[in-house]
Amino acid sequence: MTMLTPRTPTKLAPPGRSRRERKAAELEAGTRRVGERLAAVSSRPAVRVLQDVDTSRGGLTHAEAALRLERHGANTVAHERTPRWFVQLAKAYGNPFIGVLVFLAAVMFWQEPSDPGVIILSVMVGISGLLRFWQEYRSGRAADALKKLVTTTCAVQRRAGSGSGPTTFEVPMDQVVPGDLVKLAAGDLIPADLRVLTSKDLMVSQASLSGESLPVAKADTRPEDLGQHETSDPVEADNLCLMGTSVTSGTATGVVVATGSGTYFGSMAGSLVGERPQTNFDNGVRRVSFLLIRFMLVMVPVVFMINGFTKGDWNEAFLFGIAVAVGLTPEMLPMVVSANLARGAVAMSKHKVVVKHLNAIQNLGAMDVLCTDKTGTLTEDRIVLDRYLDVHGAEDTEVLEYGYLNAHFQTGLKNLMDQAVIDRVDEAEEVVVDARFSMVDEIPFDFARRRMSVVLNRNSVVGAAGRPEHVLITKGAVEEVLDRCTHMTDRGRTVELTDQLRWHVTGIAEENNRRGLRVLAVATRTIAAPRDTYTVADEDGLTLVGFLAFLDPPKASAAAALRGLADKGIAVKVITGDNELVAARVCADVGIDVGQVALGSGLDALDEEALRALAARTTVFAKVNPVQKARIVRALQAEGHTVGFLGDGINDAAALRDADVGISVDTAVDIAKESADIVLLEKDLTVLEQGVIQGRTTFGNTIKYIKMTASSNFGNVFSVLVASAFIPFQPMMAIMLLVQNLVYDIAQLATPWDRMDEEYLRKPRNWDSKGIFRFMVTIGPISSIFDIAMFVIMWNVFAANSEAAQSLFQSGWFVEGLLSQTLIVHMIRTRKIPFVQSRASWPVMVMTVLAVLTGLYLPFSPLAPSLGFVALPAGYFPWLIGVLLAYCALTQLVKTWYIRTFKTWL
Repeated sequence: MTMLTPRTPTKLAPPGRSRRERKAAELEAGTRRVGERLAAVSSRPAVRVLQDVDTSRGGLTHAEAALRLERHGANTVAHERTPRWFVQLAKAYGNPFIGVLVFLAAVMFWQEPSDPGVIILSVMVGISGLLRFWQEYRSGRAADALKKLVTTTCAVQRRAGSGSGPTTFEVPMDQVVPGDLVKLAAGDLIPADLRVLTSKDLMVSQASLSGESLPVAKADTRPEDLGQHETSDPVEADNLCLMGTSVTSGTATGVVVATGSGTYFGSMAGSLVGERPQTNFDNGVRRVSFLLIRFMLVMVPVVFMINGFTKGDWNEAFLFGIAVAVGLTPEMLPMVVSANLARGAVAMSKHKVVVKHLNAIQNLGAMDVLCTDKTGTLTEDRIVLDRYLDVHGAEDTEVLEYGYLNAHFQTGLKNLMDQAVIDRVDEAEEVVVDARFSMVDEIPFDFARRRMSVVLNRNSVVGAAGRPEHVLITKGAVEEVLDRCTHMTDRGRTVELTDQLRWHVTGIAEENNRRGLRVLAVATRTIAAPRDTYTVADEDGLTLVGFLAFLDPPKASAAAALRGLADKGIAVKVITGDNELVAARVCADVGIDVGQVALGSGLDALDEEALRALAARTTVFAKVNPVQKARIVRALQAEGHTVGFLGDGINDAAALRDADVGISVDTAVDIAKESADIVLLEKDLTVLEQGVIQGRTTFGNTIKYIKMTASSNFGNVFSVLVASAFIPFQPMMAIMLLVQNLVYDIAQLATPWDRMDEEYLRKPRNWDSKGIFRFMVTIGPISSIFDIAMFVIMWNVFAANSEAAQSLFQSGWFVEGLLSQTLIVHMIRTRKIPFVQSRASWPVMVMTVLAVLTGLYLPFSPLAPSLGFVALPAGYFPWLIGVLLAYCALTQLVKTWYIRTFKTWL
């Protein structure tokens, strides 16, 4: 087989680029190479193209097709595969906190295999990983269920042998090979990249590739099938039908020039498979995790050294240091995050949303910029007749009547605009077609004339010669219809169409084009000498009646949904492959401040810095290709934004993958659904708004846990340092620290079911590791003040000041420490006054009570001796209540100061 064009050498990305930038460069280079090859195919005569793919107008033989299928492989594109369950299970344990706990458990086991702390740590690790695995596994299976397992076929012309005639039959799309002749009809999917050989009234929907809502005409527009002038964009070539598009009307025969990964679609898909870029959530968790781990690595050696030198028992100091390390590790973070995300996924599924990647829920809450396509999101994804105008731009039902007659009586397959005219009349009942007219003849549409005509008999009118009166009604592109007009209808009178009037009516059409409307002209002619048949020559001497203007109308819910997103701090940017005038009109109709529309043609010349500046100030991008969409997303991320992208076409896949949260719909092409993190069962921004609220609730509850645990653990360790330096025995046994941590963390498992204050949900929320550290060192030491107060009370009031009485000291601090940790949850969970202005959900209340009761019960329980506890005297509890009340009061005061100073809380 002859190569269509020489391969373009691949330009290697500079070595300093990140993996993500290299991936983007590969995508751009691969798509460019395929585009250049297809552009060359478009420019060649059909005879040459047939020679290049080594076929004929009779098609391949079955034997040739089988050999080519073996040589080129199945006609499929690369796509993501769901990982095996054991791979997902292994990834569920890929968390730095779990790694720390596994290491600490191994050290404890090495020191003392029978240590109950090993079992406690193992339970923490096992439950955390298994819960995350199960949620990811279940969500992945739900997303897979969205894919309809159907076999799609196409009509291919092949021959039994070299001497036999061609036969057309259906074959599965994945068995189409280069050189096959494919027959196309209305409703067919284009199975591969095709060069059109013959066509009749072929209209192809390219919305999945270009974003244009209106179908485009496809045919070889040069005489003798010599090909077109070369174009840089194969989507714009009139004689190419690309894989992933579909036929809306007409018929055609095309020869397959590329299949599978060699197609324009495949060039994009192949570069999208593999490791996904790190999202805002991933980066945030990593920063917070390593902040806490670094803090632990500093504090634990200090505790170990102080206890070793002051107590002299280095082995006990070592075990105590491990217990402190566990205390500093928010070991339930993976579990709490998973429970948060799982609850969010369940809540979102009730709103027709399937979450494929659980992390996306929190990214959705953090999102402050939403990039969206226009078609189907802001619009209804259907063509309607927006207005019917006379030659002065005023509404005129006579124009609608003539347009309706033309659409109603034509016998060919009605296109979307014909149907829109019919639907408008049927809905409004403004025109009644009765026995006044009957069909005489029609002059079908073709792409050279770009118009079509019907000839009707006015049954109630008889001409001067006693014959029936025939009227020819023409509808088509403004320029082509005007070229055949000599007169126009002006307020009921027929006047000559002078040059000045021609300029005037052209201006009316152009004004509506600028409003984003697709305009057709309507003209008529009364036939002086009626006859039975008419030709193109009769489309002459026409009288212009007016114009029909069409639009893909905005969704009724779009404006309200956009206002809702804006109220929640989310800027919406429209990125579409459609015409800039159409995009501007639709955006203006739904309340978007359009400003200056940026065109894709101007983006390639911009460097990254200039593109970031343009992306920051621009709201609407039009005529944008897939690579440019992804560049815009990355430019916004480089400016510090958390970016969501909503799209459903092949041209959206790269941007969906690069965004912090990719959002698609279940009717999208497979590659868009595979690239997305969230799949909507209904393409509606209102659904997204609900998802944003759920995402922020999920994020807020996760941050609650991190800040509560980090500050509490920091306070405990600070207290341990003070106690270790001044108390001659261990302030708390290692097993006590582990039990305290376990009880507290189990109580925090209710956090995902907590509610968030309304004020918190109004703004996008993002990870702030510096803010977490500031919160930890500000709020944490408050608990240490009252821990030290309890030390003084236990030492002086209850004489727990010797090694013989150390169990009493340790039991007293254990109860106070656990209760203060647990109760302070209600202080930290809201910036308001707890219990008065904001109350926790009932699951949090229940778990808080259970944790408090557990802490009070343990020193008196049968487990007390094995854990090192002793029963506390009755006089202890009034002191405990006083310490806890003082703790809550001081925390509320510091909280008020903190919010006033740093303008933030959670």
